[in-house]
Amino acid sequence: MHLLLVILLFLESQFCVQSSDSNSPAGDNLATNGLPFPWSKVRLPNYIVPVHYHLLIHPNLTTLKFSGSVKIEIDVKNNTNWVVLHSKNLKIFTATVLDEHEAHLSDKVLSVLEYPAHEQIAIFSPKILTSGEKYFLYLEFGAPLSDGFYGFYKSTYKTKAGETRVLASTHFEPTSARMALPCFDEPIFKANYTVRIRRGPSHIALSNMPLEQTVEIGNGLFEDHFEVSVKMSSYLLAFIVCDFRSVSGMTATGINISIYAVPEKWHQTHYALEAALRLLEFYEQYFNILYPLPKMDLIAIPDFQSGAMENWGLTTYRETSLLYDPDISSASDKLWVTLVIGHELAHQWFGNLVTMEWWNDIWLNEGFARYMEFVSLEAVYPELKVEDHFLDTCFGAIGRDSLNSSRPISSLAENPTQIKEMFDTVSYDKGACILHMLRNFLTNEGFQSGIIRYLRRFRYSNARNEDLWDSLIKTCSEEDFTAGEYCYSSTQATKNAYRFAGEHIDLKKMMSTWTLQKGIPLVTVRRQGRRLYVGQERFLKIVLPNDPSWNSLQEGYLWHIPLTYKTSHSEHEVKHLLTTKSDVLTLDEEVDWVKLNTDMNGYYIVHYDEEGWNCLTELLRVNHTALSFKDRASLIHNAFQLVTAGRLSLDRALDLIGYLKSETHNVPLLQGLGYLQSFYKLIEKRHIADVTHNLKTYILQYFRDVIDKQTWSDDGTVSDRRLREEVLSLACDFNYPPCLEKAKQLFNSWVDSNGTVSLPTDVSETVYMVGAQDDSGWAYLLEKYGVSMCETEKSKFLSALASSKDSKKLSRLLQLGMGGTVIKTQNLPSLIYMVARNPVGHFLAWDFVKKHWNELVEKFPLGSFGIRSIIVGTVTQFSSTEELREVEVFFKSITEQVSQLRVIQVATENLEKNIMWLKRNLETMRTWLQQRLN
Repeated sequence: MHLLLVILLFLESQFCVQSSDSNSPAGDNLATNGLPFPWSKVRLPNYIVPVHYHLLIHPNLTTLKFSGSVKIEIDVKNNTNWVVLHSKNLKIFTATVLDEHEAHLSDKVLSVLEYPAHEQIAIFSPKILTSGEKYFLYLEFGAPLSDGFYGFYKSTYKTKAGETRVLASTHFEPTSARMALPCFDEPIFKANYTVRIRRGPSHIALSNMPLEQTVEIGNGLFEDHFEVSVKMSSYLLAFIVCDFRSVSGMTATGINISIYAVPEKWHQTHYALEAALRLLEFYEQYFNILYPLPKMDLIAIPDFQSGAMENWGLTTYRETSLLYDPDISSASDKLWVTLVIGHELAHQWFGNLVTMEWWNDIWLNEGFARYMEFVSLEAVYPELKVEDHFLDTCFGAIGRDSLNSSRPISSLAENPTQIKEMFDTVSYDKGACILHMLRNFLTNEGFQSGIIRYLRRFRYSNARNEDLWDSLIKTCSEEDFTAGEYCYSSTQATKNAYRFAGEHIDLKKMMSTWTLQKGIPLVTVRRQGRRLYVGQERFLKIVLPNDPSWNSLQEGYLWHIPLTYKTSHSEHEVKHLLTTKSDVLTLDEEVDWVKLNTDMNGYYIVHYDEEGWNCLTELLRVNHTALSFKDRASLIHNAFQLVTAGRLSLDRALDLIGYLKSETHNVPLLQGLGYLQSFYKLIEKRHIADVTHNLKTYILQYFRDVIDKQTWSDDGTVSDRRLREEVLSLACDFNYPPCLEKAKQLFNSWVDSNGTVSLPTDVSETVYMVGAQDDSGWAYLLEKYGVSMCETEKSKFLSALASSKDSKKLSRLLQLGMGGTVIKTQNLPSLIYMVARNPVGHFLAWDFVKKHWNELVEKFPLGSFGIRSIIVGTVTQFSSTEELREVEVFFKSITEQVSQLRVIQVATENLEKNIMWLKRNLETMRTWLQQRLN
């Protein structure tokens, strides 16, 4: 009690010493014991910096608790009596400050103030910590293993014999290292880590670094000591205690790579090892920087919320993102596993070696890792045709970015909920797409050499948005610059400038228009003789130019757009940088047609005048191969986006895809088919019987040749196999008799063999969906779901079970998901979405979310991927003003909880978009179908 009085008096008299950066008085923030907390900001003070953590951790897999101690070497920048750091849900047993000789500064037990609102604790030292001196902070702590997916949490799996086994694993990004140990849990505070883990004899322990030695300490316990880590941010620390098996291999540069999994899934690890070896070697060559750790472990965790996590040297994965069974997994499954491995290995450089300074620039991690997935697979696995999928990434980003609820790539994020929401389509997919645009702008060689400079300049350190632009161009002579080299000019007049299509460009200024403002530009084009009149505006889906709010939503938006275009008379693309609202380009000669945004390499939508659309529609009809498959797919995409925005009539867009009977490439074919299917699903849920029937009839008639030529096999290229998977799924969903007949035949054979007959992997999900429509098939699939040892197979079973048209079965699935035993909690968000997209289940799923909201938020924290996918997955199925009002009323009732959530606005704006689409296009669709079918 005496010490508490000393602390209180000290706070009143000398608070300014340690919190001069604070923006509110200490008295506004009371610790749990009622004393003023000495720091008022969400972010930690910068006057104490961690240098080295010495961590001992002991998870007890029987009691499901853990205890530990940490000795943190700290560097004091300003004189202070306080050390403020992060801690969440930890019980601190002991806190001590030691001098550089590890002697106690005080003979008293130091008091720990806790401020849960900011997840911070403060330790008071009666003796001032002097600037420039070396100290150690020693803490002992403990807590239950977390029930969720963050911090140090428990995971379980079942053996074939039905035994439940427990393991303990970590997931710290973005702000959960503080749940496993008291630490300075911000990316700027990079430090070294020495980790020791206690475990029983039947388990192994893993951490970021290789095992150095194991010591037997009695009571049947062993203590594993790991090598000292490289300097890294706290969110990259990882440790696991489990009983997994592994398969290992060595890269050409001597890096040991191991894939870990549940023992009975060990046979599913071999493809991941091959991919990891090849991709790590590619990155070492591409970045021209060797991977700095002696080993890289990839481990499949049975309970995992996101796809994977890039902990340095110990990457963790959901089982579906790492394990591959050639007898069960499809071509799409193989591509997914390869992409995720490529993503996490790219992070070892982008994110781990060079880390963003703060979470507002998380795109520097995630946008780069997402883009490098495609760069690496294109080089290492060309047969996977990853370029077929990159357009979908950018189309997805545009879907989000064309709504007013979008955000700039680099956005303000301070508290944990805001930070979690930064891990979204904008950071990942838009980030990747603007990097792709930049790579095409700078050339492949210019881009690669620039990011190598960036990685070398900031390795083991932190970077901001502008640091990337500053690093991308080397300094060169005026002669080089005049010759078109991608470099800084040596003269002051052209400093920060680049050459593009003969023009001097300020790259930092250009790229700021893509990262510091939200949205996507719409480029308008009108051709008159040899002149092209181009303009730019902000592309918005819901608001039309005649709307009163149009001008305010457009105000201040201007992009520096690297335009590219091809014409009927040009073999090569032409480039021009559009930096004004409008411009006039002069063609070399009269042309028949012009197509802007070559191969969709730029991140913008293009809208032609009536003549322009007519020319391109006719070109597709008579000679579609005059355009690349990417140009054809992007034309289809842009047209239907413009329809949604009310800028192009639906019948014009439908006429544009009239050529698809002649299309042989799966990307434009699936693009057109995908839009028709999405319109069908939207209209079906509104119970508009005539249009639903006619649209289904038209699709089956028009695409019958494509459907009928599909084989029920795994033959062909990856592109062929992806097309087969999508087309047969649609045909059976539309009750196309030949499809249903074949699927039922395969399902019955599979059931008769008790699941031992191998189904063609690409069509197995379609077969299960058809089989799930009767009671016995559904029951059999649920039984197989409970015993399957392959998560990829289980995800297909679950999708089929959720396709049932029996609402009682769907309700049972949701209850099983909430129970978390038969259907793991990690799969609940995707299950809710599966039920919601079912025309029988969309109200059922929404009612379930409303009823169980508080339980769902306990399982999936606000801002997390799980809760966001639940909100978007249910709300975006609606399309009426009555449903919109109901959604708004519900979210208003929980305003206190969700007021900070950007995803609420995203979901409701998508619902408004659905309402608007039907209002603008339903009658046009009805008339167009009647004309075509008659």
